[in-house]
Formats: sequence, structure tokens, C-alpha cells
Amino acid sequence: MTRSVPPGQRFVPNRGATGAFGRPHARYIAKPLADLVDGCIAPVLAKQGFAAADIIMAWPDIVGERLARHAEPVRLDWPGGSRRRYAEEAEPATLVVRVTGAFALELQHMAPVVIERVNSHFGWRCVARLALRQGPLQRRPIVADPPRHLSPADARTVEDHVADVGDEKLQAALRRLGQAVLSR
Repeated sequence: MTRSVPPGQRFVPNRGATGAFGRPHARYIAKPLADLVDGCIAPVLAKQGFAAADIIMAWPDIVGERLARHAEPVRLDWPGGSRRRYAEEAEPATLVVRVTGAFALELQHMAPVVIERVNSHFGWRCVARLALRQGPLQRRPIVADPPRHLSPADARTVEDHVADVGDEKLQAALRRLGQAVLSR
């Protein structure tokens, strides 16, 4: 039996069915975990000036593994409490970075590069300068996973599949993915 549904509406079976407490059954749709996690930590990140967890989660990709081991983003300070924080018309913010000991001098010299990388990651000029705060990092240092061992035939298969990729970073990422899949 087929039912016709008016355009713009979706068919929901058992619309009149009620649950144990006399309320209609709710129809639950699976959501990606990333959407739920972002919603949980968004208020905490907003207090620190971040729009999303992106800068914190992507920090090693933005600044590189070496810098990420010795520095971490703390907050974004927007000038004058700008209400239009994440709009391209807003004045750029100051990224406050916690850095370990003597590494602060090196990060100070690399500040223009870090600012350029953060801005290119977001696609607009959201950071104008870095403010460094020396101290211990709040999170654990990034430790690379040990390399997975593959049979020579599997390693050759992975290399054959990624050989045609021109971008080195993409090729390395695809190689890691292939090794992870085949090592199980």
C-alpha cells in the first residue's frame, strides 16, 4: 500500500501512536558524533573566544608537529568585545598561546608564520598578532602512534595506490590510511 505525501512534507508512520506516558513517540534520527561533541564543548570554547574546536583540534596540522609539542592555543582576544567576532568585517584578534620555557623565543621569531598559517586555515584574517604566555602545557604532549607493520605485499599495494598522488601531504595521509586499513 502506497500513501501519497504532499510536496514539502515527509511521511511519518504511526503519527497518532503514543508511548507509555501518553505522549507521542518521538522520531529520532542518528546524528554524527562530531555534531554532538561540538555542541557540548561550544560554551567552554566560546568563553575562550573560539568559535569551534577547530583551532584546538587542528593545531598540530596548522603549526606543525614540532611547534604543537611546545605550544598550545589558549584563547582568542577580540578587540573591544567585538560582537561580529567571526565575520570577515571584524577586527582581527590576538591569539594567546601557552608555550613551554625557552621555546618562547623561537615561537616569537616564528609569530608571522604562525599567524599566516592560522589565517590561511580559516580562510580570512582573523588573527593579527600572537601573545605568548610561558608555562606548562595543559594537555599531554602529542605522541605519534607507532608505525604499523605490514607484509611486503601489502606495503607494495599501498605504495602503488598512492604513487600517482601529487600532493605530498595528501599522499602521506593516504599512505597512513592504507597502512591502518591493511594492518588490521
